[in-house]
Amino acid sequence: MQLDLTGSNLFFVLVLFVAGLLCIMKGGDLFVDAATWIAESFGIPKFIVGATVVSFATTMPELLVSLFSAFEGNADIAVGNAVGSVTANTGLILCISLVCMHCAMTRRQFAGKACMLLAAIGLLFAFTRDGSLALWESAVILVVFFASMAESILMGRRTQAGDLPEGAERSARSAKTVVQNLAKFLIGAAAIVLGAQLLIDNGSELARRIGVPDAVIAATMIAIGTSLPELVTTIISIRKKQASLSVGNIIGANIMDLTLIMPLCALLQGRPQPIARQGMLLDIPACLIVSAAVLIPALACGRFKRWMGILAGALYIAYLVIMFTCFGVA
Repeated sequence: MQLDLTGSNLFFVLVLFVAGLLCIMKGGDLFVDAATWIAESFGIPKFIVGATVVSFATTMPELLVSLFSAFEGNADIAVGNAVGSVTANTGLILCISLVCMHCAMTRRQFAGKACMLLAAIGLLFAFTRDGSLALWESAVILVVFFASMAESILMGRRTQAGDLPEGAERSARSAKTVVQNLAKFLIGAAAIVLGAQLLIDNGSELARRIGVPDAVIAATMIAIGTSLPELVTTIISIRKKQASLSVGNIIGANIMDLTLIMPLCALLQGRPQPIARQGMLLDIPACLIVSAAVLIPALACGRFKRWMGILAGALYIAYLVIMFTCFGVA
């Protein structure tokens, strides 16, 4: 079961492709504005809002694609999509965010989430060396998800009781304003997800029509396509100068991809999740290397710096080159 929004002919393919672009552009504006208002109004750091409510919304494409694929027996797609999205989020989207924006977050704000993400990737790497993810191993990884949510709640409460995030004053709250911003958040999230699906389906069809091989489309359009919500949120955040929201969204989405999507694929099926050779030898190790290359220096330095984004981008390009040359993608 997978939603297909591909146009019936070339004209409708082009129309739907443009419609997808418009959806993610307008939806991204509404989404980031509403998320920023939530942070400022409730006195919660933008990083925490980005790592929780924004990440839940932007992770929906990966969650749906992976769960549908797993239940249809396409375990390779389910695992590759979840892990590949984390690598794309870090190597491509976090790279863009760090290169284009100064991120003023301190170690205290992101250390908990960064450590949990590294722990999740490390556990996944260790557990999948035998070519599968057992049910008990899935349950252990799922514990990291709940720990991450608990840490977010505790940090949010501490902030509300103390200083306001980033020196901002809390926005005025009324019933009308709350409803308006909640509507903007939901409509924006829905528009981003719909736009991403339109771009994936019709962009893939356009690529096929000009002769691009299906394997290349799968390795690029679909892997990066399910990360489009995070990319859109990052681009809009750059325009609105909301670096903390963008970085929080990327790290939070990565945690959810690994600690929620991967375990659910195994637990809901009631059997171990098989890991393909490419996933075991390349995708998961690359995910660990790219993430560690950014997060460990950030933890050591106490903040994210532009060179970390450049390093992540270079490693992501190297990962794509290895995948295309060594694993039969042509």
